[in-house]
Amino acid sequence: MTALSNSSMARRPVSYVGRSRRRGPAALAAGWSSAGCYLAAVVGANWASSHYTLAVGALVIPVGACVAGAAFTARDVVHEALGERSVVTAIAVGTVLTAAVATPRIALASATAFLLSELADSWLYRRWRPRGQLSAIAGSNLGGLVIDSVVFVPCAFGSLALLPGQLAGKALATAVAVSVAAGMSRRREVRS
Repeated sequence: MTALSNSSMARRPVSYVGRSRRRGPAALAAGWSSAGCYLAAVVGANWASSHYTLAVGALVIPVGACVAGAAFTARDVVHEALGERSVVTAIAVGTVLTAAVATPRIALASATAFLLSELADSWLYRRWRPRGQLSAIAGSNLGGLVIDSVVFVPCAFGSLALLPGQLAGKALATAVAVSVAAGMSRRREVRS
């Protein structure tokens, strides 16, 4: 009976909710730096979405979409280093700061989209984290960027016309951010 209990416990996923997986000053510094990057990405994305678009072939990409993709990865690093409570706090602060820099329509669309997508991203991250940090970042970012775009574009721009560009911009920014996270992870492994 004991062997069965131990083997079934070994298959149970580890939960990272509410606590930091890594400890120490370096993890805290990475968490706080990532929180700052997250807030800068949220605010920058909403400011840019209020002012600029980029035409790439047939795609029209709100410039903020390219910046917003980085927010998902920064949010995952905050989650890893500081825990879920810090992520929820960062999401709330980002939502409030958006109102100060974006048009009211963009701010409302962003607040709604970021709240839903970031909570979904955080939930997906927790579920996929036992498969590895990079898998969790990539998978949760993909889910988050789709939810964010599907909610944000019609609320902010009144139609789905910019949805393909929004998805492309966020996917590109997410790919770059995940690549950077992978490189940093490899460097840490080499140093260890």
